[in-house]
Amino acid sequence: MTEHATTGAAPITLLIVDDHPVVRDGLRGMFESAPGFRVLGEAPNGVEAVSLAAALDPDVILMDLRMPGGGGVDAIRELTRTGARAKVLVLTTYDTDSDTLPAIEAGATGYLLKDAPRDELFSGVRAAAEGRTVLSPAVASRLVSAVRAPGNEPLSAREREVLALVARGTSNREIARELFISEATVKTHLTHLYTKLGVNDRAAAVATAYRRGILGQDG
Repeated sequence: MTEHATTGAAPITLLIVDDHPVVRDGLRGMFESAPGFRVLGEAPNGVEAVSLAAALDPDVILMDLRMPGGGGVDAIRELTRTGARAKVLVLTTYDTDSDTLPAIEAGATGYLLKDAPRDELFSGVRAAAEGRTVLSPAVASRLVSAVRAPGNEPLSAREREVLALVARGTSNREIARELFISEATVKTHLTHLYTKLGVNDRAAAVATAYRRGILGQDG
């Protein structure tokens, strides 16, 4: 049986979300062998994680990101939207910008890598349960770089017009025709807004703009 923390406080309850059964078993065993934690359930994908979170009401969700049948970022976004009480601590193999930033922006409390020492995992879960931000050193340095990068610069009115048309699937040639500018000018605007948004292509620009509320607002 899992013991309560030596302080007598109620254990921190967990939901483990990962598509690999071996990983889930390992995490369950690790946390159940340590005082102060109780694993309430497991889910193999983000969709099941959202429904289990609603049913079990855990304190902390350990969330993998890349899972068939429902990824972690979408699950985090849905948990945030529905006002779930649980804090989400991302636990993944990946620390690339394309994984890290969307997870944090979607509402994750923290982000640790799977190769973190067990003591770091335990302290990370405790911190997340208290609502404190938890970031592995590699992820923290990436986020600092992202903040320093020109990714938060406001878009000009013309850049917003171009972006709105891109979001509708309009080609560069059609954008040029609609805005009465040359195709070369369209490409220049795209280059500038990619830099400002910190992305490399049209799809990422649209996704980032929706996440930041640049698209989807009136006007």
